[in-house]
Amino acid sequence: MLVGYMRVSTDVDRQVLDLQRDALLAAGVDERHLFADHASGSRGDRAGLAKALAFIRPGDCLVVWKLDRLGRSLPHLLGTVNDLKARGIAFRSLTEQMDTTTPQGEFLFHVFGARAQFERSLTQERVNAGLAAARRRGRRGGRPVVIDAEKLAAVIAALNSGATKAAVCRTFGVKRSTLIDSLDRVGWSAGIEVQGGMSDATPAVDRSPDRSAVRSAHRATRGGASLHAVRRGSRDDPALSWRS
Repeated sequence: MLVGYMRVSTDVDRQVLDLQRDALLAAGVDERHLFADHASGSRGDRAGLAKALAFIRPGDCLVVWKLDRLGRSLPHLLGTVNDLKARGIAFRSLTEQMDTTTPQGEFLFHVFGARAQFERSLTQERVNAGLAAARRRGRRGGRPVVIDAEKLAAVIAALNSGATKAAVCRTFGVKRSTLIDSLDRVGWSAGIEVQGGMSDATPAVDRSPDRSAVRSAHRATRGGASLHAVRRGSRDDPALSWRS
């Protein structure tokens, strides 16, 4: 049984299905077995195509007027035809005279598949070349680093001196999730001191409050700004309280 599929991009009067309908009927498709869409080919949620693929059965043949009526791109077209072949369904395009039930149509289909693979390889090669050129110029992909190395060293110094993460976040103006991610990246945890980019376990770490260490760490990134934020945070955290 022949099942026909038609598509136009919009509902305007200039784009009608008459041409495709006449061609499919002339090819032997029954009027009752025609499915249509009024949607752009770039859309993947085409109701008419979904109904046609659900209606068609093994041994049938899906017929279109032109290849671009079925697939929104060459890879999508090849994927759809491959799915049809796996279900035992043939495919025919009237304009390109592609018919997967004949040796010539099968050969033409493989030619299209080789072309699609060639285009994917070229695209991947261009992307890799662009990334390599950017790396040679010192540019790196991904999200920018919120806490630079100098600021992170000051944060770690404050934490090693007894400051809590909440107080450090308020003092240095960073979010808690950002702080935790940065500490995980360098391998810092309570009781471990990071030196030279490596994490080395120390026998003991003094967790008692050290006002001078927090002050010096804050000055390293803020140029000597006051510790008003840390003092304010100490009212919420008794471990950071001291006498003025």
